[in-house]
Amino acid sequence: MKIYLIRHGRQCSRLCNVNVDLAKEGYLQARLLGRRLEKAGIEAVYSSHLLRAVETADTANEIWQAPRIIRQEIREISFGHMEGMTDKEICEKYKDFKIAQAKMEEDLPYPGGECGQDVVNRAFPLLKEIGETKFQTVAVVTHGGVIRALTAWILGMDMARWRQLGKDLENCSITELRYDRERKVFTLERFNDYAHLEAHPHLLRKGWICREN
Repeated sequence: MKIYLIRHGRQCSRLCNVNVDLAKEGYLQARLLGRRLEKAGIEAVYSSHLLRAVETADTANEIWQAPRIIRQEIREISFGHMEGMTDKEICEKYKDFKIAQAKMEEDLPYPGGECGQDVVNRAFPLLKEIGETKFQTVAVVTHGGVIRALTAWILGMDMARWRQLGKDLENCSITELRYDRERKVFTLERFNDYAHLEAHPHLLRKGWICREN
């Protein structure tokens, strides 16, 4: 079966992991995503409970018209004490942590928050659950930290290096997994595919200027 892991559209705030609506650009990204996968045969659309994921899924699903399922297990990684802060504030207050994190020697939890393995521990069982459903093609609208951590785990990477994947993971990008139900194995078919956005440079992250904390 196919599972499309999709990052939510652009949100209306640059603050770290605040639960806010999509920006107008985010709705446009989601509509372009919907058209991109219009003929993919999507049979169910999962999303996290966070507004930016719900609104992305619902907007794209106006085209797909598939059953909607909301699961908290695929919420964004917890940035702990950093949540609600600006990039500048994070760089100043958590400078030592950011330096240690950048070395990728350990899978460090965010201060007061989660590490990559924590995300895998809550999200991967849901991924396996989806793989064992009756569906053949499913869209899962989730978050950058979740996609990067799950992909690292599936590829057998050292989880200390999960942030090495997709430094500029685009909003509404597609990461495609295949699940072999007989062998119980996931394979990665594509990562951070944003061809549907390339004709709209203002929708890419280079026009957003926000760090991937």
